Amino acid sequence: MLALLPAFLVLAVFYFYPMLTVLVASFTDPKPGLQNFEWFFSQSVNVGVLWRTIYISFWVMAICVVVAYPFAYFMTMVKPSTRSLLMLMVLIPFLTSTVVRTFAWVLLLQDSGPIGSFLSLFGVESLGIMRTPTAVLIGMAQVLLPFVVLPMFSTMSQIDRRLLTAAESLGAKRVKAFVTVYLPLSLPGVAAGALLCFVMALGFYITPAMLGSSRETFLSTLIQGQVQGLGQWGHGAVIALMLLVVTLAILGVSALLGRARGSAVSDMVGGSKA
Repeated sequence: MLALLPAFLVLAVFYFYPMLTVLVASFTDPKPGLQNFEWFFSQSVNVGVLWRTIYISFWVMAICVVVAYPFAYFMTMVKPSTRSLLMLMVLIPFLTSTVVRTFAWVLLLQDSGPIGSFLSLFGVESLGIMRTPTAVLIGMAQVLLPFVVLPMFSTMSQIDRRLLTAAESLGAKRVKAFVTVYLPLSLPGVAAGALLCFVMALGFYITPAMLGSSRETFLSTLIQGQVQGLGQWGHGAVIALMLLVVTLAILGVSALLGRARGSAVSDMVGGSKA
């Protein structure tokens, strides 16, 4: 227990205390009461931004899962030297800040950028992506993709591929063997990567602000505007609290689904032994 004390102190100082400060401020700034919560739910803009944050984060998660799954699967099939090269491609973005990568997308996606100039050769006058949800999705997906690839690859690399050979030897076609054997075994990695991506996307600030417009405002941007722009610390605190509640709710639902899946697998194993 004493060995865990330093870690607990770090969490208490740098996590629990700030969270407690936000919670207290949401009820007490500028005066004690529920006026900050009334303000949040009475303004349709705030509720709209909340749903927009969840909606775009969901689609970013979906895009990352669709792109990351075949990439991670391919990494498990190639020889070690090629796998090392692919892993390097996944890890290189971590060496560059999110601001730099987002600014690179600003240059790429604007009408006068490299992509727009190339398409103009084929008669496309305007790319028309900047300041749209499409630009935000592209930028956020590129930033978060490594966080989805790594958990998937970690899970897939531990799956015994002889199970597929056994399924095919018993008469299952290759596609059916993959769907019925390999895919279920890889779902824990998919779930871990998707959950990590979704939770991180909820708190994004730089990418939506640089690639989107006011119609793609996230809760983090709303917090910045209330605190730094208007000096409304109570409003910023209640928005942050709403973001925390949404994140905890998603984590709770994911934990319940994982527990239910584990119980179902245990029942199946117990039934087969009986």
